Amino acid sequence: MTSILTNSSAMAALSTLRQIGADMETTQGRVSSGLKVGAAEDNAAYWSIATTMKSDNKALATVQDALGLGAAKTDVAYTAMDSSIKVVDEIKAKLVAASEPGVDKAKVQKEITELQNQLKSIAKSAAFSGENWVQGTAGMSTKSIVGGFNRDSSNNVSLTTLDYDTSKSLLVEVEANGDLSTAGTIGKLTTNFAGAMSTPASVLTLDITVAGFLPADLTAAISGVDAVLQSMTDAGADLGALNKRITLQTDFVNDLSSSFEKGIGRLVDADMNEESTRLKALQTQQQLGVQSLSIANSNSENILSLFR
Repeated sequence: MTSILTNSSAMAALSTLRQIGADMETTQGRVSSGLKVGAAEDNAAYWSIATTMKSDNKALATVQDALGLGAAKTDVAYTAMDSSIKVVDEIKAKLVAASEPGVDKAKVQKEITELQNQLKSIAKSAAFSGENWVQGTAGMSTKSIVGGFNRDSSNNVSLTTLDYDTSKSLLVEVEANGDLSTAGTIGKLTTNFAGAMSTPASVLTLDITVAGFLPADLTAAISGVDAVLQSMTDAGADLGALNKRITLQTDFVNDLSSSFEKGIGRLVDADMNEESTRLKALQTQQQLGVQSLSIANSNSENILSLFR
């Protein structure tokens, strides 16, 4: 039946054309944004996962910065410890030299004093971002470096930290007012020297005169300095191990961040090859739809010829 009130063909063609237009709008949006899931309405589940993972990835970027800062602090502390070990080696050598008959012990003492001053200078300079891991007050706290951001299956978040007890690397202890303390440092000599002093002293603040040492006193001093050297070596090894851990964790966080980006891309990124092909097909369908609608509308016009 042909009707001038209801053109079923035109209505069908128009409906198809509207659907093609909607599909083209979606495809053009994907092409322009590069996303197949750009909003929750596109795919609520994937959008939710991707949004959460993007947030976590930003947190990982901050973790990378924190690891870089931690590595810098550790590098400075290790450099100070390594340099100090070399200076204490020299102090040990000077004490051995003072044991030789005929050596001017007063001159040896001057050399030792300057080496002690160098140790103080190294410790004082070993600060980074306001933190000094080799000089500070007694009972220096544990330092924590943020090393990871975690989310469990219940969406509870937590941080992984790399901890280091700075009391192990404390070369110089200072009082609250900043004055040097002789009460305790990593360089503390635990051996009393007969006839020279009544209390232990630090390698950094030895206020003794080598000239007054008997051979037995020099032997005790050498032994004490060697013990200090071993403590410093242990501290250097701890710092080196921490530095290695930071390097490994940094590499892991970088790889993890890249994996997050890939995973997010698989969920929400548009396949541009597929979308461009779809867009071309929709453009062709649109042209055919317009032509089909034109034909359907012309059917009504043909009715006029029946009344001529």
